[in-house]
Amino acid sequence: MILRAFFLALGQLNDSRFRGVLFRGIGLTIVLLVAVYAAFLWLIEWAFGEGTTLPLIGEVTWVGDLLSFGSIFVMLLLSIFLMVPVASAITSLFLDEVAEAVEDVHYRDVARPRRVSFWDGLRDTVNFLGVLIGANLAALILYAFFPPAAPFIFLGMNGFLLGREYFQVTAMRHLGRDGAKKMREEFRVTIWIAGCLMAFPLTIPLVNLLVPVIGAATFTHLYHQLRQL
Repeated sequence: MILRAFFLALGQLNDSRFRGVLFRGIGLTIVLLVAVYAAFLWLIEWAFGEGTTLPLIGEVTWVGDLLSFGSIFVMLLLSIFLMVPVASAITSLFLDEVAEAVEDVHYRDVARPRRVSFWDGLRDTVNFLGVLIGANLAALILYAFFPPAAPFIFLGMNGFLLGREYFQVTAMRHLGRDGAKKMREEFRVTIWIAGCLMAFPLTIPLVNLLVPVIGAATFTHLYHQLRQL
């Protein structure tokens, strides 16, 4: 069931609405990565002084380093850690467009749900980002004590959180907040496994840019398949 939903989502990647969300997601990701990296370089220069030389980093002049060719690789590295919250934000804000595209092609006989307002989506996004960032910061302690288990902790925890968010936002369009929560609890194991499938490629630079769109489409298919059980 999960793989069927995933491959159906992949098969619709050429949809113009998918591409629209994808390009906005790429733009948001680039802006965020540049902003975070610029803030990091500025903070180092502010704390240690202009022209400071640090081990492994070298001399830090934040404007010059930000514009250097090497910054591309640093930002790609940062994307491994930032794409989980970025993906959740994109999914929450633009889910309706992806879900409608999926339903227009595959579920034309299903009654069209109400659209989630921008402010409701933004509120849910901010709340979820707080939980997600807090959970990943707490997980750093577990990574330190159990290094061999770090990949499994990352996938298991983020799979649970992403699956919960993706499915909640998808089902809420049809069932409302309480109905979505009830259905999510009923199928929590399936949703968690599907979330792990979405979490894995988030660690791969460039590939992770596709995950928000594929994730939203996959969970739209998964919702409709579970409703038929």
